[in-house]
Amino acid sequence: MLKKLLSAMKPLVKPLFLFGLVAALALGHSDAALAARSGGRIGGGSFNRPAPSRPYTPPGGGGGYYAPYPGGGFGFPFVFPFFGIGGFGSLFSILIFFAIANFVLQSFRRVGSGDSAGYDTGYSSNPNVSIIELQVGLLAQARGLQEDLNRIAETADTNSPEGRAAVLQEASLALLRHPEYWAYAGSKNGQARLNAAEAEFNRLSLAERSKFSEETLTNVNNQLRGTNPRGVLPGSDLDNPTRLITEGPGEYIVVTLLAATLGNFQIPQINSAEDLRQALRVIGAIPSDRLLAIEVLWTPQVAGDTLSSDDLLAKYADLKMV
Repeated sequence: MLKKLLSAMKPLVKPLFLFGLVAALALGHSDAALAARSGGRIGGGSFNRPAPSRPYTPPGGGGGYYAPYPGGGFGFPFVFPFFGIGGFGSLFSILIFFAIANFVLQSFRRVGSGDSAGYDTGYSSNPNVSIIELQVGLLAQARGLQEDLNRIAETADTNSPEGRAAVLQEASLALLRHPEYWAYAGSKNGQARLNAAEAEFNRLSLAERSKFSEETLTNVNNQLRGTNPRGVLPGSDLDNPTRLITEGPGEYIVVTLLAATLGNFQIPQINSAEDLRQALRVIGAIPSDRLLAIEVLWTPQVAGDTLSSDDLLAKYADLKMV
């Protein structure tokens, strides 16, 4: 009985062995294809509590208001000056009283609602922060974009609000100049209070950075670092000029723009090339006095490195075709 069973299984041994060998080779190739690639990073910022933008100083430097009536404070002569005292002074006092009352009422409303939109966010000790992410997947023929981002990384001032705003503007412009290479895109809008915004921003940044095997060029808070001065990975096709110019049909470059800004701020959801164009214009125009922190990340960073369609599907599955 055992001999019959072995005899029956014998013709299946060779096909099973071949199937296992093919599967092992395929999985091994898949692992290599899905390996993370080189990446560049430009970033900086601070989530310290902002100082009040328009501090309020009581008139006269004192702690209260003194009415222009002899012997009168913030009391009966000020509130009801029309009893026994008429004329322009009485009407003026009433107008001042209503102006102060309106100011106090609006202050209580802001505190109660927690609204920090607009330019009055400095009045709150824990204002609202918007965290936005915009990703663009481009065909690998857009190698000029890599050169633009490398130049920005090497020259940017990432230690000042104005410098960080300029980085976002330059990166947005670099992407806007290559619409013919746009292939995929996606956006995210988030809200958090200031005391929780840094953790959320770092979470998004780490998620993107973990997709790189190595950060080969970085400028974070004016600390410029490059693991390879020539900007080329060991074993790349630097000696093959044709390889650097002609890219395969399934190779891509992915750029991520990440920003944290005071107040309520959103970019459009990406469903078309026009949505992407509008989102790039909006994120590139964020004023420096609202910007808390930025990150610009891109992969691959070095010449000769590639990002395959398998990499794109595995690492950036949320992107939509534009």
